[in-house]
Amino acid sequence: MELVIFIGLQGSGKSSFFRARFASTHVLVSKDLLRNNSRPARRQRQLLEASLQAGRSVVVDNTNPTLADRAELIGIGRAHGATILGYFFESRLEDCLERNRQRTGKARVPDVALHATSKRLEPPTRAEGFDRLFQVKLNAVVGFEICELLDNREQA
Repeated sequence: MELVIFIGLQGSGKSSFFRARFASTHVLVSKDLLRNNSRPARRQRQLLEASLQAGRSVVVDNTNPTLADRAELIGIGRAHGATILGYFFESRLEDCLERNRQRTGKARVPDVALHATSKRLEPPTRAEGFDRLFQVKLNAVVGFEICELLDNREQA
């Protein structure tokens, strides 16, 4: 059983990556799906814990920009015996802004939200408690480029 935590700016490809890699095998938990909930963080915790308690693998598809955001998720995963995987969607703010401009309706977020997340974004490290940590980059030719991040931000 896995807990997969996505980390990255809005428009960095997280949701597309979920659909391509995890949709058939993992439960999706995302605050984006809880927009009408008055306490989305609490509801997200409930959904995460219920899925893990049932033995289901889960992907948390949020920006998760800070160590504190991720620490809570990692703690929940550890308490349920899950393997903790992190996927860091490293991308330029300008690229994310451009992709966001191509979105419509509720999928499009205000530019100020991307700027705010960019300022708060703390790149993840394995020392946070990840069993494995990956870097994901969008590539126009091949789609997603994935490489494992080892200690000290070395790539494998």
